[in-house]
Amino acid sequence: MNVLLVEDDADIGSMLSRGLKVEGFDVTTVERADQALDTARDINPCAVVLDMILPDGSGLDVCRALRETGYTGPILFVSAKDEVQDRVDGLTAGADDYIVKPFQFDELVARLRTHLLHRSGTSDEHERLIVGRLVLDHETRQAHYGTVHVRLTQREAELLALLMQSANHPVSRGEIFDRLWATQGGVSLNVVDVYVGYLRTKFADITRVGGPLIGTVRGRGFMLDMAGNRSGR
Repeated sequence: MNVLLVEDDADIGSMLSRGLKVEGFDVTTVERADQALDTARDINPCAVVLDMILPDGSGLDVCRALRETGYTGPILFVSAKDEVQDRVDGLTAGADDYIVKPFQFDELVARLRTHLLHRSGTSDEHERLIVGRLVLDHETRQAHYGTVHVRLTQREAELLALLMQSANHPVSRGEIFDRLWATQGGVSLNVVDVYVGYLRTKFADITRVGGPLIGTVRGRGFMLDMAGNRSGR
């Protein structure tokens, strides 16, 4: 699977390229907006990892242009621009995801694979997300940890999937909101805390038998702690 990496910082580009190759991807790296569009037409990548600020233009314009030409693969922004409006602009331009620099490389890979899985045509009834002993079944919207089962609503399952993709790394309120509620009008950021509370209540039995805990990392957001030993709430 070929990933088109659009990154003008040579050090970051080299690090991401090496890491993605270790994870089994073929990587084509370019540094400019015009190169990104020409290369995408030539190689038809399975996914695009795109910086927001490029020497000859905006990543937003590249994203829009790719969608206008009919590109249907996942587009993931990686950017140092961390305002909520920046993330909203990226998603509105047609991106599937927006990751703020600095980030954990494992998080990028997890999100990339998840978006590719969703594009692969795999039936949801066979789709499961597995992190350690925790399993999320997308068809039944059930979380399993050993013999303990928890039934979730659709939005609770989406939130759990997001936390599982970044297991042991905090996910900010803003990022959760952007990915799950950005297109829904009349909803405030507090909805994230409400749904985290719902998950914690339903996860009580799983946590009690040694399963992961949904913890709070002060100033950074929420985290699925697979060790189950974080006391912060």
